[in-house]
Amino acid sequence: MTKYLTIVLAAVIAGCAVGPDYKAPEMTEAETFFAQEAKNSSDASHLHSPQLYSPNSFWQGFDDPLLAGLVKRTLNNNYTLQAMLARYREAESVLRLARREQWPSITSYADVTDQSLARSESGVSGTVYDAGLALQWELDLFGRLERATEAALASLQASGADLQAMQVVLVGQLTSSYIELRGMQNQLAVTENNIALQQSSLQIVESRVRAGRGSRFDILRARAQLEATRAAVPELRAGIRAHMHRIAVLTGQSPHALIAELQESSPLPYSVHSLVLDAPGDVLRNRPDIRAAERKVAAATARIGVATADLFPRFTLSGLLGSYATSASDLFESGSDYRRVTLGIDWTFLDRAQVNARINAADASAEAQLASYRQAVLDALEEVETWLVRHQQAKVRAAVLTEAVSAAEQAVAQATTRYERGYIDYFELLTTELELTRIRDAHVRSQTAESLTMVNVYRAVAGAPEPFIFSAKASVSGNDTEPENSVAPQGEPYERG
Repeated sequence: MTKYLTIVLAAVIAGCAVGPDYKAPEMTEAETFFAQEAKNSSDASHLHSPQLYSPNSFWQGFDDPLLAGLVKRTLNNNYTLQAMLARYREAESVLRLARREQWPSITSYADVTDQSLARSESGVSGTVYDAGLALQWELDLFGRLERATEAALASLQASGADLQAMQVVLVGQLTSSYIELRGMQNQLAVTENNIALQQSSLQIVESRVRAGRGSRFDILRARAQLEATRAAVPELRAGIRAHMHRIAVLTGQSPHALIAELQESSPLPYSVHSLVLDAPGDVLRNRPDIRAAERKVAAATARIGVATADLFPRFTLSGLLGSYATSASDLFESGSDYRRVTLGIDWTFLDRAQVNARINAADASAEAQLASYRQAVLDALEEVETWLVRHQQAKVRAAVLTEAVSAAEQAVAQATTRYERGYIDYFELLTTELELTRIRDAHVRSQTAESLTMVNVYRAVAGAPEPFIFSAKASVSGNDTEPENSVAPQGEPYERG
């Protein structure tokens, strides 16, 4: 027994994990995003207050308590998140299983056999009793189980990051739907104001016709314009109801559940707080989808080691400690006990082609994950740069249209006065009113677009909402620590061993 233990201890001490050791891709740092740098160089003024909000809770920057409450409901009740949480727990169980396989397994057994002398190898006939404990331990001399545990841990971390990424996506969808809802409600209010303006114009035209200062043709044009404006109302109301349905479903409720709560219109949410972006590398590290992609590369790299270990023999230490007797009362009595220790070897050295094929497949999978990671980094950089530019230009457009609305309203007021006094015909008044209607609608849409682009900027640079909805429900056990992530779209994910 001592001899076997000496061999085992020596083998364990000398053991090592085969396959490549994971090395996170290197990163090329940039000081700032190009769009942000261009903005800062061309605009030194501060349009926002100095109060900052973490991108992880960006919805709070809109100062809308109802929106904040809806986000909380989404994080707690959304069924897509609950499904991903279940998959996270599944990955956690796989990790526990992988860790458990590194340690000996001990099972108990008991057997009662009725045997005849002719068949009895022990020379004992009648009923015999056999009970004891069996131990089996795969000696991880070449790191197969260690690499499997590495892969399971990285997969768990990727699953957690995927869950966090879905939180960001759903919160972004919820916030966007809420802003679009408020935007459409404001559009409806503007449309109703336009209807009131055109009704007033129609009354003026009818009064002039009755006074013999106009024609029925003017009345028809005024009515046509009024009805055309009214025709936009049903579409707006349908859009409003659709966004209410979307918000309710995102919060895990039936589509009609929030109609009463959202029916009353309110001002369009607008973030008045400044957003200071970190360096691109830091922003990407904060994005859970990038962390998930990097962890998937790490898991695929570890699986190369699992496949490579099949080139070497597997050593399994087995032991039995039991008792064998012809009477149940004699079990575990002196002279009835037996023990056995064996060292088994399992080696598929005659099937190296199949093993090499598995290694090549694992290697190709790691390369595919690395390519996906690199693409995810580039996509993320593109997303941030694009939404920064879109938000900057949306803000400029909204400011220009604010001035345009003021000018158009003054033009309509003057045109109405001039028409009443007979200085211009109705066609000129109608043209001015149509221009005001168009500009007002464009102005409301531009304000909505400005808020939506701000949401997308926040979402593009955001990490997981805090607190994580699964932080108290599922945790990674053990002492493993997550390696520092890198987000470079270049470099190799592992060093060849």
